[in-house]
Amino acid sequence: MVRHNNVVPNQHFRKKWQTNVRTWFNQPARKLRRRQARAEKAKTVFPRPTAGPLRPIVHSQTVKYNRKKRTGRGFTLEELKEAGISAKLAPTVGIAVDHRRRNRSLEGLQENVARLKAYKANLVLFPRRAGKPRAGEASAEELAAVAQLTGPVLPLTHTKPKLELVKLTAEQKAATAYATLRLERMNVRMAGVRAKRAAEAAAAEKDA
Repeated sequence: MVRHNNVVPNQHFRKKWQTNVRTWFNQPARKLRRRQARAEKAKTVFPRPTAGPLRPIVHSQTVKYNRKKRTGRGFTLEELKEAGISAKLAPTVGIAVDHRRRNRSLEGLQENVARLKAYKANLVLFPRRAGKPRAGEASAEELAAVAQLTGPVLPLTHTKPKLELVKLTAEQKAATAYATLRLERMNVRMAGVRAKRAAEAAAAEKDA
């Protein structure tokens, strides 16, 4: 028996546990249903890619994740202008547009402009009138060789940076990081005092 001033044991072991068990016997049927839905969607959106429109490459938010790249909501108006694509034409040819996003860096702008140009080079435009294709629209021979893209459009690839090995020089070996940092801290701290002394010395020379 339990000693001291404790709670009296009162375990309830007669719950009907079998009513709380969740089964998943419909998993194979759901797998088949999803596959059939994907096939039906591919037929509906043909000849457009099954994965949806082209999206830009953006950096994640906050300092913790901003080194990570992912696909964003849509291209900015500036990126479309640099690539030579109008904002009204873009959604009609499978390019997502986000007029609220802004370009914060030149590198990001150039990366997405290159992405748009690569997409534009591989784009096959079906003519509105099969017998009379306009400028920029595909001919009958090109249409015969067209296949629907089933994967993501221009998927994002992550590349690991390569390390460059460099031999240390005698000067680098002799230098100490601690002393360098202390010297720089002292230079920052004394900047105002030194500037004041230099101004006073210059004034004294003028008076003399």
